[in-house]
Amino acid sequence: MKKSLFAVLALVAGSAFAQQYPNRPVKVIIPWPPGQATDLAARIVGEKLSQQLGQPFIMENRSGAGGSIGTDTVAKSVADGYTLLAASSGPISIMPNLQKTPYDPLKDLAPVSLIAAAPFALVVPANFPASNAKEFLALVRANPGKYTFASSGTGATAHMFAELFNSMAGLKVVHVPYKGSVPALTDVIGGQVAYAIETVAATGSFIKSGKLKTFGVTTARRSAALPDAPTLAEAADLPGYDVAAWIGYAAPAGTPKDILAKLAAEIQRAVQASDLKDRYITLGMDIASNTPDEMMSMMRREQERYGTIIKNAGIKIEQ
Repeated sequence: MKKSLFAVLALVAGSAFAQQYPNRPVKVIIPWPPGQATDLAARIVGEKLSQQLGQPFIMENRSGAGGSIGTDTVAKSVADGYTLLAASSGPISIMPNLQKTPYDPLKDLAPVSLIAAAPFALVVPANFPASNAKEFLALVRANPGKYTFASSGTGATAHMFAELFNSMAGLKVVHVPYKGSVPALTDVIGGQVAYAIETVAATGSFIKSGKLKTFGVTTARRSAALPDAPTLAEAADLPGYDVAAWIGYAAPAGTPKDILAKLAAEIQRAVQASDLKDRYITLGMDIASNTPDEMMSMMRREQERYGTIIKNAGIKIEQ
């Protein structure tokens, strides 16, 4: 009887705490430098949350070590809802498969909600001798080992998406890693490298200006930021090819579930605002949101999928 009473009292206390939350500023740690996609998405949604909840959501950039420094900081923070993480694919889904991290994202973090999805596009030089995805595949398949693809670095999201595409399409090609998407795309434009799969945000202006041409986007649905580009799943006849870099909010493990649910509901409300959608399109991103449980399931799937890509492609990075 006493245990039941305590359980009821704890539940009531938790609900009351969540109703009062937040009653002071909330810090959001962004494990990347200013201007990066995660930074921009987190700030845009943070502005909306500040307006909706009546408390400042203060952004703090704590970059370094591929996002692991800021991620670890949040993982070790007090689980009271006042320290959040601008979470993303790299340090959460990819890095733990490539190297030892000081945190276990599936144990040390409590997912809140997705806030954005960043689709990628397959791009080639403007004069590449193919007019669509199927012609591109036929040409590359007929010349195994001849063609090269660029990425923003070994183990980067762009590398993962390209390796998955190559595997599903049966391509025998050579990887050329760069230090960032800008030099990678510069060499694709110049024809030194045959193709790349890079973010719509990075490729969009080059596609629109005619410096690059695209054969499709990596998501199952067309991107709002690049509506004329087909999906590669359809254009390249690769059913199931559906990948995007994800961005979301997370909290330290142990954060009260009522607070996580409240934040998730407010994020869902925020991303439906028409002005936010417009800003996302400008940045080459698509809106996204889900529940804490849905985000946890997604994180498990993503970590498993990247692990499979890395193992199948034999990807290793220098420690």
